[in-house]
Amino acid sequence: MPIALSAIRNELLPGLRGVIGKYEMIPRIYDKMFDIGSSEMALERTSEMRYLALAQLKGEGGSTLFDEGAGERFVWNQEHMEIGLGYAITRKAIDDNLYKRQFNPSNLGLIESFAQTKEIYGANVFNTGFAVNSAIGGDGQALYSANHPIDGGVYANTPTTAVDLNEATLLNAQVTISSTIKDQAGLLVFARARKAVIPPALEPVMLRLLKTELRPGTADNDVNVIPFTAGGLPDGYVVNPFLTSPFAWFLLTNIKGMLYLQRVPFETDMQVDFVTDNLLVKGYERYSFAYYNPRSTWGSNPTS
Repeated sequence: MPIALSAIRNELLPGLRGVIGKYEMIPRIYDKMFDIGSSEMALERTSEMRYLALAQLKGEGGSTLFDEGAGERFVWNQEHMEIGLGYAITRKAIDDNLYKRQFNPSNLGLIESFAQTKEIYGANVFNTGFAVNSAIGGDGQALYSANHPIDGGVYANTPTTAVDLNEATLLNAQVTISSTIKDQAGLLVFARARKAVIPPALEPVMLRLLKTELRPGTADNDVNVIPFTAGGLPDGYVVNPFLTSPFAWFLLTNIKGMLYLQRVPFETDMQVDFVTDNLLVKGYERYSFAYYNPRSTWGSNPTS
């Protein structure tokens, strides 16, 4: 149904002091969690390769071992979504509106609607990261898993048992990332935590952990080692109000793997319907949020 006179009845009469309803929107967050690129394909794919394993001890006069295991292991898929929204408003509602400057019928907030929708889809990569998404393919595991397969073993980017955010668990995550993340051939890679992604409820905890000079939460005169262990968190943290759990927390590493791709930038169009004289306004955008390397992030999802 179009927006009609009955929906803006007070805007038809003189004497209104003003019209409210537009608010300052939350600043863009997704670009602090994802690398940003563009796409010209309906489906983008990233192939993960296995390179050479460790060199082997060779005896005098003996044969050199040849590693014949190199090659493709997993393919990660990223398919773009279509996002759209529109509205209609009657000719009479436009003509009789006395407050067009405050309530412009051609600008009822499509930009804000599309922007916040994008933030929700970006956060959903983290919100759903503990469940397997078969459409992404890859290694057959959830984004956050203790059993990401590599040749001859596994690596983990989540604790075996979910843990709350505190000094011990953050330090353990920093050390785990730097000392256990391996490539497909089993070689240890240079992985370091760089940034935390947290819900609003955990910001006070994170502030105490990162900003306290001495060891947080104790009477000890020890130095707070979180900013220094395995490189610390040089990019600090980002608070994302679109994370659905108030307890889950995440780390981003120096390894690329979280990706936002723009297929069609946000666009708007409007026209007047010839039969009804209604003004039709719509927006359209096409993009995707996904991941192609679980080594790029670490997460814990406690329930309380």
